[in-house]
Amino acid sequence: MPRQLTLDLRTPPALSRQDFLPAPANAEALALLDRPQDWPQGRLLLVGPEGSGKSHLAAFWAAENGAQRIRASALRPETADALVAPGGALVVEDAHRAGGAAGAEAALFHLWNLCAAQRTLLLVTARTPPRGWGLALPDLASRMEAMALVRLEPPDEALLAAVLVKLFADRQLMPGPGVVESLARHMDRDLGLARRVVTEIDRTALAEGRAVTRPLALAALARIAGAAG
Repeated sequence: MPRQLTLDLRTPPALSRQDFLPAPANAEALALLDRPQDWPQGRLLLVGPEGSGKSHLAAFWAAENGAQRIRASALRPETADALVAPGGALVVEDAHRAGGAAGAEAALFHLWNLCAAQRTLLLVTARTPPRGWGLALPDLASRMEAMALVRLEPPDEALLAAVLVKLFADRQLMPGPGVVESLARHMDRDLGLARRVVTEIDRTALAEGRAVTRPLALAALARIAGAAG
């Protein structure tokens, strides 16, 4: 069968609070985000692996609190002041990517001090705790390591299945009977892996003009797992 030209017709991921999937793995983080008055010095570090929900949490928290959002790799000292509104809020995402980038490190250090002076809430997200970021500025490293930290824990099978359903819906895919259950049962409990698997399922189904069946889904999972291994 000739392979079909694939067109990306996906809708953007749904990132509102209503679209977030509460579960034991994220309960502590969700509760703390709703109590910024409990953040020491108005700062919080949200840590979790790829695909664990950090961006989704940051997106609706920013929307609800009127916060600007910026990736740490895009930070520059000369533009940092414009990110901070007195009494407002700011989200810096993927802070683990700041390490070794002199401009990003200097800007993040400046924002740490400026947010305190302006009483601006500061939410920082990262995949790992600060010790793993490779920060070159000792003063920044010490401040990041002292920051209050909350983790997103690995998902249980129920959350993994619910995330798979959402990922399929974001791509306007309708998986056949048993697809979600089989994937959740056979794959590691890794939400980043779930995202990659659904992407591969989408690519294969479009390219081959096939429905999303259990064999197609499990074959996609095997390819992704094999590539990772």
